[in-house]
Amino acid sequence: MRAVTYTRYGGPDVLRLADVPAPVPGDREILIRVRAAEATKSDCEFRSFRFPVKATWLPLRLVLGVTRPRRPVLGMYFAGEVVSAGGRVTRFAPGDQVYGCTGLRLGAYGEFVVLPDRAALAPKPRTMTFAEAAAVPLGGLNALHFMRRARIRPGEQVLINGAGGSIGAHAVQIARSMGADVTAVDHGTKEDFVRRLGAGDFVDYSTVDVTTTGRTFDVIFDMVAASPYRRLVGMLRPGGRYLHGNPRLSVLVRSVPATRFTDKTVTVAFAPETSEALATLTKLIEAGVVRPIVDRIYPMAEAAVAHRRVETEQRLGAVVIAVDERDEQPV
Repeated sequence: MRAVTYTRYGGPDVLRLADVPAPVPGDREILIRVRAAEATKSDCEFRSFRFPVKATWLPLRLVLGVTRPRRPVLGMYFAGEVVSAGGRVTRFAPGDQVYGCTGLRLGAYGEFVVLPDRAALAPKPRTMTFAEAAAVPLGGLNALHFMRRARIRPGEQVLINGAGGSIGAHAVQIARSMGADVTAVDHGTKEDFVRRLGAGDFVDYSTVDVTTTGRTFDVIFDMVAASPYRRLVGMLRPGGRYLHGNPRLSVLVRSVPATRFTDKTVTVAFAPETSEALATLTKLIEAGVVRPIVDRIYPMAEAAVAHRRVETEQRLGAVVIAVDERDEQPV
């Protein structure tokens, strides 16, 4: 099968389109033909082995490969079609259209992927293309998790820092559906994009430091690893909730006393990837609550270009790699 591979850590140019053996499913596994996969920041970090949270370096090095990648095909979030299912699989059948997550198995940058029956998979939303659906699991699952943990009530003021990324863009939509008044923070080039998703106000971080505006919020959802934790928490109203989806070690440590000894709540719990949560997202999508956020779609041969767009932060939403040429579009 064709796959985008890498055999050493480095920049986007280490990615190569190659022929590799197709995976073979076991008795409790599903063979899926991948139609599209999201190119994510995590993929870029795995490829380069550069991570904003330094504490993850050693465990990930042991999992991914010490001197070279142990799993040469990247990709954790995808949409595709079931080709075959093992004899003990009951959830899916050949021909089913699905979307979901591979976890640290990776492999979604290849034409086929094998996953266990218990993997985070769900029927693909009927209202989305494969490319649009591939852009949902990462951002949608994280956004749904944190917005639920925020316990948003109608009329509350919610600040989303990093609103133009995959997770932030889904969070804007879900928070708005809960009745929140959303203020988005990101680069000015993303203002129109996040306003279309439901943000009522926008702050361009390149010209304004939101922590100096004097504004306060009921909920702050932060997706920026290097953000000023203390100043952002200081913007919370009494009983406010601060949630961080990309925390540094220092934020993890400070979250406990902040929650225990103040009237604020700091949440840094990572989002579980489950079929149940994906099914909830499917309902939100088919009800029109969550809309597609695809920025650009690249063919497999241009995976390096896709990674560069992710790393430059110029994207408006999610960057997708079309594993099946039927899902390509001009860029």
